[in-house]
Amino acid sequence: MRLKDETKLKGIASITFDECFVIHDIKVIEGKDGLFISMPSKKTADGQHKDIAHPINTETREAIKDAVLEAYNKALAEKSESAE
Repeated sequence: MRLKDETKLKGIASITFDECFVIHDIKVIEGKDGLFISMPSKKTADGQHKDIAHPINTETREAIKDAVLEAYNKALAEKSESAE
């Protein structure tokens, strides 16, 4: 987890599944209703962003979100402890 000090972008994460598949550049973003994740995407020719990797069901999306936000909160706690 890389923490960021940008306004809305709070961190960037990678997640590995069963030590055989990885997704990089999952963003942790501060929204009006709290933190959420954004899967990696690319900009299309018409200017829209299209996810290049994404879960195809709600359970998997929630599991990824929970794992990434848990890692984010852990990194924040470690940063706070090291600053003391």
